[in-house]
Amino acid sequence: MSFIDASRTVLSKYATFTGRAARPEYWWWVLFVVLVNIAASLIDGAVIAPALGFEMFAGNAGQPLTFLVTLALLLPYIAVGVRRLHDIDRTGWWLLIGFIPFIGVLVLLYWFVQRGTDGSNRFGAVVR
Repeated sequence: MSFIDASRTVLSKYATFTGRAARPEYWWWVLFVVLVNIAASLIDGAVIAPALGFEMFAGNAGQPLTFLVTLALLLPYIAVGVRRLHDIDRTGWWLLIGFIPFIGVLVLLYWFVQRGTDGSNRFGAVVR
């Protein structure tokens, strides 16, 4: 799965919490979100801040575009995380473990880099 295919797939399954997401789909999506947020931050600093009467990249100018982009990509980010957990045969509720400081994030990172289960599991067929 390529970067563009993964981004398209996740966006087409915007709020789909069923099924499975393979490792490449999840990590390409993470890269897509990081790049889009960097671009939005640059536009906020270079274009929107001066339009609001602040200096370019002023710290107190706020970042309205970055906020809106992050808000728009939050639901598909959660959905692909749930589908990724389904791929390793874990329920999506395990995503909440991320709220435990430090340890929760490390556990999720460990799970997200694991290979998915071979064959079908209780969440559906293999997606590769």
